[in-house]
Amino acid sequence: MATKDKTTVRTSRIGKRPLPLPKGVTATISGTKVEVKGPKGALARTFPENVGVTLAEAALHVTSSAPGRDGARLQGMARALLGNMVQGVTAGYERTLELHGTGYRCELKGKALHFALGYSHPIVFDVPTGVSAVVAPESKGTVLVLASNDKALLGQTAATIRGFREPEPYGGKGVRYRGERVREKAGKTGK
Repeated sequence: MATKDKTTVRTSRIGKRPLPLPKGVTATISGTKVEVKGPKGALARTFPENVGVTLAEAALHVTSSAPGRDGARLQGMARALLGNMVQGVTAGYERTLELHGTGYRCELKGKALHFALGYSHPIVFDVPTGVSAVVAPESKGTVLVLASNDKALLGQTAATIRGFREPEPYGGKGVRYRGERVREKAGKTGK
């Protein structure tokens, strides 16, 4: 049985694919830092030393010089992060949260969200820079739409808000993502 050499550089199936830049999107590479600009703004990210990003023929190409399996992992991760950046500056990302429960409401005052989630006090959350929040007017404060060009920042903001009151399995009350299925339990009286 042949053993694999740990010094050879492997490539990732996703990472070796070129990432085409849509019309109106530009990329600037300086060392390990890559900056992508588009109609929805600009994003920048610094990659590890052994990940190389090059721009050729209106497409980004990712290579990795790390030995063994780490090379493929870093190459695939860098390609996915660059793809998220390009998608963010082109179309942006959106996340919708729903508040389920009696009296559960949310309202936007300036740059702060005020939540009534069944606690004895309101929860005030300052919306981070780079994320826009809109409370849907026809929902009476039960639907919150978050938008951003940074996928990681948007996901962390939505997860923080969901963590204020996670959906509980007996009545389903709490903050949940739109389309999220909450597994409900029967409770003591259910047989």
